[in-house]
Amino acid sequence: MTRNRKNNTGPRLTPRQLQILTRIRDYQRSHGYSPTMQELADELDITKVTVFEHVEALIAKDLLRRAAHKARSLEVTSNAHFPDERPSLIPIAGRIAAGVPIEAIENADTVDLEDLFTTRHKRFILEVEGESMIDEHIRPGDWVVVEQRDNPGNGDTVVALLPNGDATLKSFYRETNRIRLQPANPKFKPIYTKEVDIQGVVIGVIRKY
Repeated sequence: MTRNRKNNTGPRLTPRQLQILTRIRDYQRSHGYSPTMQELADELDITKVTVFEHVEALIAKDLLRRAAHKARSLEVTSNAHFPDERPSLIPIAGRIAAGVPIEAIENADTVDLEDLFTTRHKRFILEVEGESMIDEHIRPGDWVVVEQRDNPGNGDTVVALLPNGDATLKSFYRETNRIRLQPANPKFKPIYTKEVDIQGVVIGVIRKY
């Protein structure tokens, strides 16, 4: 689930430069010291000369520093930013049962909150008021992430603007000669209308405890 993306913070890096910088960081974390140029070359299956050229470029960009005439002296600077260290990137630790306990599972995947609701359409967030969609697990105080488009399918949860100017969050159904906006709570009645302005389709719900 982890997705590659360009390093948009700080100096622009080539894919190979980012690979070398990341490898140095990972090596330092696991060994407590930096790799040699030859170790980097062997690990990445490139020549030592190529590694040296990229390291020099990273030093020029103030992303690495190195002590002269000293082995294993490469050090990643605080100016380096890595795609896999974005605050929005959260590791999936495994699975948890809400009933019978299950064995904990090691999992290397991540969920990128920044990418989670990425679409080709514009998005916006609305805070939910009322309980008309409670059976769809949309509660008062939740935030719905809405994709801004006006072509919902039957059953989609939509933000609908009614002819009287009221906006509502309901499930959309196109019926013969009318549109039904269906609540997800038996205490509320459906809304029937021939005209409705769909502001967007819900693609996610955010709840903070």
